[in-house]
Amino acid sequence: MPYSNIIAAVDFSAASRTVLERAVEIAERDGARLTLIHVYEYFPPLDIADTPLGSVSWGFNEQELVELHRQQLQTVAAELASPPILNKLLTGNPKDEIVGYAREQASDLIVIGSHGRHGIGLLLGSTANAVLHHAPCDVLAVRIHEAD
Repeated sequence: MPYSNIIAAVDFSAASRTVLERAVEIAERDGARLTLIHVYEYFPPLDIADTPLGSVSWGFNEQELVELHRQQLQTVAAELASPPILNKLLTGNPKDEIVGYAREQASDLIVIGSHGRHGIGLLLGSTANAVLHHAPCDVLAVRIHEAD
């Protein structure tokens, strides 16, 4: 049975291109809607307000970082010729956001890399593994080779 509503989760690593190519291939084959999602996981600086370092400037603004991620996501989506691709920037825990978005959108396939930025040493990758076990739909874990 063909897929109709596909999510491709990317982390902007070099290997994300492999995930995107596979998602586009399936979407084109099945005539499916494809949504490219990226989850921005914000890690605020440690709470050091009560220490002598409390006045340290961290040199970045969260809104600027979110906007950089949004622009990068739009650039990646624009580089893919077809099918028309929606893109969505989410903020939070990647596993929770990917699974939650798939539920909200009644997606029938999530395409994700077999490991993320945390390295090839992890067999599947903590995010991919968590999505696989909690997703409300099929999950395709695209194997990412070390050269990718």
